[in-house]
Amino acid sequence: MTTKLISYPQKKLWMAAIKPPMYSVAIMPIWVGTAVAFGETRIFHGAVFSTFLASAILILAWENISNDVFDSETGIDKNKHHSLVNLTANKALIFWLGNSCLGLGLLGILAIAWWQQDLTVIGIILLCCALGYMYQGPPFRLGYQGLGEILCFFAFGPLAVTAAYYSQTQSWNMTSLAASVLVGIATSLILFCSHFHQVKDDIAAGKRSPIVRLGTARGAKVLTWFTASIYPLSLLFVLLGMFPVWTLLSWLSLPFAFKLCNHVLQNHNQPEKVSNCKFIAVAVHFWSCLLFGLGFVL
Repeated sequence: MTTKLISYPQKKLWMAAIKPPMYSVAIMPIWVGTAVAFGETRIFHGAVFSTFLASAILILAWENISNDVFDSETGIDKNKHHSLVNLTANKALIFWLGNSCLGLGLLGILAIAWWQQDLTVIGIILLCCALGYMYQGPPFRLGYQGLGEILCFFAFGPLAVTAAYYSQTQSWNMTSLAASVLVGIATSLILFCSHFHQVKDDIAAGKRSPIVRLGTARGAKVLTWFTASIYPLSLLFVLLGMFPVWTLLSWLSLPFAFKLCNHVLQNHNQPEKVSNCKFIAVAVHFWSCLLFGLGFVL
């Protein structure tokens, strides 16, 4: 394995392993949930927001790190040069590094619960962590059954956004739940896109990802429909009076959505060309959620 890694720049491999752009997945649910709360109450608890943000990043780091650990056990990552386990050749170290991130993240959420004398937020986040483990960890490995996108939708959509909203207001709200649907779809797109370039490895490891089940051509069409659904849904909720009209600022992310759909439709069966589509999906997620949340703040 070492001889394979030598031909790749180490700095590039480590950056790919750490995945800095992917952490918008942790940030945006907290941003949107907090923005909805501020839009409705004009109250902002900065300490709670910053603590929740740091905790969400640490918990996502645990998910990413432990994913490399669990995938190393199935052999699916044998050609993944930027796997942390492959880079360090020390699975135990990576495993405990991931668990440390999880512990620190949960300590932050516990601090919020202690400040508010309310265990609701920690309960919701523990459920998110359970879904994250079931996605990748034994004996569940539900991602190998093609259920990862569904788990991702709930963990990073309804659960995370609702938890962020509750952390600011200690109450429930249908507007935050509606907003969480858009965030959940946008987040699931990133995971969906990560399968197009690794169909052969997935099949070899027995992973029945959505793209393995659908095929790349049909998968590209499904991606287009789900990407497109974000925009009419936001308009519908504006027309229903649930979202302020300013949330239509999220439509400014349409160029990234067009770029993503066109790129995948043209290159779905060419792994070397389609492998970057998840980063275009990250741009769709980041800009649509950032501008969507800004609409509530305005």
